[in-house]
Amino acid sequence: MPNAPSPEPGGWYVDDRCTNCDVARQLAPGLIGEVEGISRVLRQPRNAEELRQLHAAAYACHTRSIRHPSRRLDPALDPYPLLLDDGLYFCGHNSRQNAGANSYLMVRPSGNLMVDTPRWSTELADRYEALGPITDVLLTHRDHVAHGRRYADRFDARLWIHEGDLEYAPDADHVLRGTEPFEVAPGVVAHPLAGHTEGSVLYVADERYCFSGDSFYWSRGSQDIEVAQSVTWYSIEALAASLARGVDRLRFEWLLPGHGDRRQLPADEMAERMKGLVKRVQALRPEPIDFTAVRW
Repeated sequence: MPNAPSPEPGGWYVDDRCTNCDVARQLAPGLIGEVEGISRVLRQPRNAEELRQLHAAAYACHTRSIRHPSRRLDPALDPYPLLLDDGLYFCGHNSRQNAGANSYLMVRPSGNLMVDTPRWSTELADRYEALGPITDVLLTHRDHVAHGRRYADRFDARLWIHEGDLEYAPDADHVLRGTEPFEVAPGVVAHPLAGHTEGSVLYVADERYCFSGDSFYWSRGSQDIEVAQSVTWYSIEALAASLARGVDRLRFEWLLPGHGDRRQLPADEMAERMKGLVKRVQALRPEPIDFTAVRW
């Protein structure tokens, strides 16, 4: 049975399928928050803008847990793909098979790029393709490979992954190797970053957008860039080494993770925060994996 977190009986609520992935809290702050380790509706929407935010959260939720006892979601309020910046879109419709991760679409003169993938449907594929031809699907790591081949085939696009995670997408068209940066498209550079998984990669476009996968994210709690040590599956030491090796090469303004919040800051400030992150991660030591410990 669904829980009953809403302060107003009969109103919007989050049911008990919620996995505490944080995406709803990113999209509807003030309306949805974390209570006892799960997302809850804090209060009901009071105007059209708040109802729009609630629908944005609901249509991104990978478990479709944001519900109303007597109303269905309004398809007219499905905002996806959602414009974040000039040529940058949040795909929404997060997938259970990709651990509920966020995915993104970049519109570019040389061909559009999808970074990780939303859930699969032909109707969604039509929406993304309506923005222009998609030439590449870039996978950040093994946890987010679901639907990659299907979207790539639908778009007649190239599918990318790093060799460290190749067994999870053995049918990839292009395999990134080693630790050196590689330009996958004009102005778009893949930076291998072993740590969360052996084959984790982040992609930086035009020294503006950094798609970090699950390697690091913006924390609303600390108001800084953080790593989730409790879900660093491969090696925290490898992640520290990867960050230290690559920090001087990374320049960006937008941090766009698979999990955790997004953030835009001036490039110089992002660079300084990345240097601080390196020092903090270097000070970490391996710890037992705690699947309940992540707090975004």
